Amino acid sequence: MLELKKGVDILTDVGGVSAIAEARAIIEQKLDSVNQEKLAPITNEDALIKIAAAINMCEPDDVFINTGSAEDVEWIRKYSLEKGEEAPLAKKGHTIHFDLPQDQARLVNQTFYIVNEDEKTSALAKKVVRSEGHAYVTQYMKGIMKGKIMMIGFYSRGPVGAKASTPAIEMSSSTYVFHSAELLYRNCYDAFDGEAKRRGIFFTNVHAEGNNTPEDVPNARIFMDRSWLTTFSTFCTYAGNTLLMKKGNHRFSVDYATYYGDDKELSEHMFITGMKGPGGRVTYFAGAAPSGCGKTTTAMVGTDFVGDDLAQIWIADDGTCRAVNPEAGIFGIVEDVNREGDPFLMKALRDDDTEAIWSNVLIAEDKVPYWSGCGEEMPKKGVNFQGEWFEGKTNAEGAPIPPSHKNSRVTVDAKVIENHNAAANADPAGVPVKVVTYSGRDADTMPPVWVAKSSDAGVAIGASIVSAATATEIGASGVKRQPWANAPFIPGALADYMNVQFKFFNSGDLNDDDRPVMAGLNYFLTHANRGSDGKGLLGEKKDVTVWLGWLERYVHGDVTAIETPIGMIPKYEDLRELFGGINKEYPKSLYDMQFALYIDKIVARIDLQTEAYGKEENLPSQLFKVYEAQKAELLALKEKHGAVVSVEQLG
Repeated sequence: MLELKKGVDILTDVGGVSAIAEARAIIEQKLDSVNQEKLAPITNEDALIKIAAAINMCEPDDVFINTGSAEDVEWIRKYSLEKGEEAPLAKKGHTIHFDLPQDQARLVNQTFYIVNEDEKTSALAKKVVRSEGHAYVTQYMKGIMKGKIMMIGFYSRGPVGAKASTPAIEMSSSTYVFHSAELLYRNCYDAFDGEAKRRGIFFTNVHAEGNNTPEDVPNARIFMDRSWLTTFSTFCTYAGNTLLMKKGNHRFSVDYATYYGDDKELSEHMFITGMKGPGGRVTYFAGAAPSGCGKTTTAMVGTDFVGDDLAQIWIADDGTCRAVNPEAGIFGIVEDVNREGDPFLMKALRDDDTEAIWSNVLIAEDKVPYWSGCGEEMPKKGVNFQGEWFEGKTNAEGAPIPPSHKNSRVTVDAKVIENHNAAANADPAGVPVKVVTYSGRDADTMPPVWVAKSSDAGVAIGASIVSAATATEIGASGVKRQPWANAPFIPGALADYMNVQFKFFNSGDLNDDDRPVMAGLNYFLTHANRGSDGKGLLGEKKDVTVWLGWLERYVHGDVTAIETPIGMIPKYEDLRELFGGINKEYPKSLYDMQFALYIDKIVARIDLQTEAYGKEENLPSQLFKVYEAQKAELLALKEKHGAVVSVEQLG
C-alpha cells in the first residue's frame, strides 16, 4: 500500500519552508510586483509552500510566473532563443534544441523512486531510501539556479474537470522545458485551485539543468518521491528526463490509480485513437506499446487521433470504459517518419504553418531539419547532436555517425495534425474505449493480430509484451520483458498493479456490451522466422490500418474469427477485403506465414513469462491459469499436427 505524506517532505525540508506564513514572506521577498500579482490567484496553501520551498532551495536570481497568456508564452519563446536552448529554423515557428551527446534518452540507470524504508516496490523499479534522496537534493540542488530565472507554471494532465485528470506545478530554469510544456500540456493557471480541490492531490516538479556540460551528466538524477508526489531532476535537458509532467507524473498517476482508484481507474502507457467503420461509426482504441514499437504510427492511423503516448482510463457511472489523454501535444520519435507511412504528421511538419520544436535531428545549411528515414534526399552536411556532420563521418571507434540520433524527436500541439479530433481530446467525459491493444517488437513468435478469449487472457497479453531495447533508454540492451509497456513506470509492487488490471477488466461496474475487446498486435514478424527465403518484415506500416480495421469490425460483430489456444485470429477473406481498401494485394501465402502457429516458440515465450513472474510475490493466480491453459492446448495441437500448425489445421 502506498501511504501519501509519509516521511520527511524533502522539498519543504531542504527548502526550509513548512508554514504558509513563511511561504508568503519568501514569495514577497523573491518575486517582483508583477509576478506577485500573477501568482496571487493561486491560493492553495500546500502549493504555495511547495513553490516557496523550491525558490528558497534553488536560489534563482529571478522568478517568472507563466500564466499561459499569449504574452507569457511569447516571453518564454524569445528567452529560449536568447538563452541559446533553442535556435530558429527556416520555417517560421520551428526551432531546434540539441541535448548533450550523453543525454539523448531516458537515463534509466540514474532514475530512481524515493521510498520509505518499509515500502514494497516493483522488482523492476530502481529506488533509493528517503535519506539518500534527501542527501542528494541537499548537496546538488541548494543554489543550483543561482544566476538563472526560475519559471513556474500550472498545468492539467488531462482536460480540466475529467475524473482522472490531475493538476501539476512545473518549476524549471529551462526555457526548452517550458516551451515544450506549453505545446504538450494544458495550462490550467485559472483552474488550478479548483482542480487541486476536486482531485484532492496535485503533482510538484522541480527541474534544474545546471551548467549543461558533459561533466555534469554522471551526477544527473531523476527522482520521484512517491509519498509526496514530487519529482526532482538535475543536470540533464532531454525532455524524457526533464519534462517531469510526462513520465515522472505518469509514475505517480500509476501509483494513485493502483492504490486509490477503487479498482475503477488505470493509468497506462497507451495511445488513444478512433477508427471510422462502416456507416460512419467511430470506434475508439487504447493501445500499449513500448517506445520504438509503432505506438505513434498506430495512433496516427486512426481517423480520429486523440493521443500517442499516455492514457488515463476509468469506469464511468454509466458503465462505459472511458479514457482521456493527459497530453495536448506529441513528443514523437521522427526516425522513419515519412510521407508514405505518416502522411498526416508529415503534412503538419513540412506543409502547414505549425509551431514545432525539433531535437537531435540533422539541420542542413539552409536551416531545414532532416532525419533518418524521412524519405527525402539527405543533405551531404549539416549540424547534428554531435556538432558538425558530413556524409561518411565516423566516431572514435570508426563507426558511421548517423545524420540524426535514433531517438530524435519533434514536439507539436496535436491540433496541427489533420486527423486529430481536438474536440474529443478536450472533452472531460473522455472517449468510450471499445478495444484495448498490446504490442511489442517480436520477430518470430506471435501473429500480427489476435483477440483474447476472456478478460483474464487479455490481461495476460498485456503482461506478456516483449521488446528489443530501443534508443529511448540509455544503458538498456537486448530483448526485454515489457509488461503492459508500462513496467518502467510502475512504482509499487507489480502484484498490486496486476491485481487492479484483473479487477478493472472483470469489473461488474462495466456494462457487458461496453467491456473492451482486448487484443495483441505485432508488426515485427520477419520472413527469416516464418519459413520464407524473403528478407525483412512480413508487412509494412500501412498494414496497421488493416489490423485496426479488422478489430473495429470484430468488436461490432461484423466479422467472425478462428479460435486458437492463444485467442481469436482473423479469417483470410476478411483481411483480403480490408487490404483491398488500401489498394494492396494480400496473397494467401502471406496470410499463411503470418498466422501459422509456431508452437515451440509460443510455449517458450509462455515458459519465459511463467519463470519471470514466478519470482514476484503475491501475483494473481489468474495469470498462471491463463498460461497453463494456453500451454496445455498448444502442446495438444503439437501432438496432433506437429510443431507448426497451419490456419487450415485450426479450422
